[in-house]
Amino acid sequence: MVTMGKKNIRQLSREELEHYFEQLGEKKFRARQVYEWLWAKHVRSFEDMTNLSKELRARLAEHFSLPALIHDVTQHSGDGTVKSRFRTFDSHLVEGVLIPTDDRKTACVSSQIGCSLSCKFCATGYMDRKRNLEFDEIFDEVVLINEQSEKVYGKKLTNIVFMGMGEPLLNYKNVLKAIEMISSPEGLGISARRITVSTAGVAKMIRQLGDDKVRFKLALSLHAANDAKRHEIMPINDTNNIRSLIDALNYFYQQTGNEITFEYILFKDFNDSIQDADELVKLYRQVPADLINIIEYNPIELASFEKPDEEKTMEFMRYLEKHRVNVRLRRSRGKDIDAACGQLANKG
Repeated sequence: MVTMGKKNIRQLSREELEHYFEQLGEKKFRARQVYEWLWAKHVRSFEDMTNLSKELRARLAEHFSLPALIHDVTQHSGDGTVKSRFRTFDSHLVEGVLIPTDDRKTACVSSQIGCSLSCKFCATGYMDRKRNLEFDEIFDEVVLINEQSEKVYGKKLTNIVFMGMGEPLLNYKNVLKAIEMISSPEGLGISARRITVSTAGVAKMIRQLGDDKVRFKLALSLHAANDAKRHEIMPINDTNNIRSLIDALNYFYQQTGNEITFEYILFKDFNDSIQDADELVKLYRQVPADLINIIEYNPIELASFEKPDEEKTMEFMRYLEKHRVNVRLRRSRGKDIDAACGQLANKG
């Protein structure tokens, strides 16, 4: 638990730590030692910083807090997917997922506790947004899922996707700081090229990503190729219509050259017709996107959507392929434990 008046030590930069130790009359290298404990060794208490004296550890505990995310519940799917519910220092709950394949171990992480966007097909969208996750909490998610991957599969994480609970671009500062620490050699050392941030479409912040010259990949949760249908299932389209998103994505690519992916969930008798496919092809040609991920819909209790049958799905994909669209079908993982795309809601 965070004690009132104590600053979270992980909110301090290395330079601020150096200044703190100088004020104590300690050598500057103490800051390097503490920084290494926090970000490279992932300690969760000052007592674990064993190359510091007991007196110095006690002083750190007196002046600072070290809140850390902890495992609350873990569920294992029949397909190997592992879902974890984490508890924050202030007793909020948030979920993350380990998605294993033969050649990849991917962490699907959350950026907010709940969500404010109210997408009609997503379980998280029916929750209230309690607060943003701090950058060190997002970092902890990745650390804990990485530990899980090593324990269950004997391999470290290879990829990270910000596709869990919340809208990453509405927690912009913390998400970018978390990615900085995740990709830093002083942190987890996972290349930014192996990190994908998925957004429901916040045009202003997509442009900001371009201005900030980020190195990670970007995915747009599109799910409908015209404004009328997108508005019906994604209220964010009211203020971020498709035209504004196309312009923002082109700006992002001009500034970064980074890969852009479209995500498109197929809903039965809503966005799965050949006309829908044709509109999607035309939209795809307006953006330097490298891929369209067609995603199987995963039912949730609060929505009445269904997924189309296999033939309808294949017909949709064949039309895209015929028109030279790079398309891939993303099969659902972890449906039996409510860990699949759109199902995260702290259920149970």
